Amino acid sequence: MEKGINASIREWFALEEVDIRTYSPLALAYIGDGIFELVIRSIVVGRGNRRPGELDRRTSHFAKAQTQAKLAEKLLPFLTEEELAAYRRGRNAHSQTVARHASVQDYRKATGLEALFGFLYLTDRFDRILFLVQKGLEELGERI
Repeated sequence: MEKGINASIREWFALEEVDIRTYSPLALAYIGDGIFELVIRSIVVGRGNRRPGELDRRTSHFAKAQTQAKLAEKLLPFLTEEELAAYRRGRNAHSQTVARHASVQDYRKATGLEALFGFLYLTDRFDRILFLVQKGLEELGERI
């Protein structure tokens, strides 16, 4: 079986294995935000060559808290108990940053979604991330 991205990075840079339970929900959200954006950017670029402004506009729509909050709501029925726990940890985390252009409720749901993706990424379940993004986009009726 091929290694996941995170496992390859750990190997290449000689990073020690860390117990996922020691990560704060905001650390999970931090890496999950980057992973979610990588997936969305990959889809946007894969849909065809466009001007950078158009690429950024499409990506930004999915990276904002309101869209991520809607995506999170649509995905809840598809999550395992373990995934739901990761989502709730992120959603319930108290961040020092404030939501710009989003309600506190949407910001927390988006943070939960990012924490879920961070958890899945750090446990080398990238295929599960891709499944959830695809399912969420279908449920939202969104096409990138």
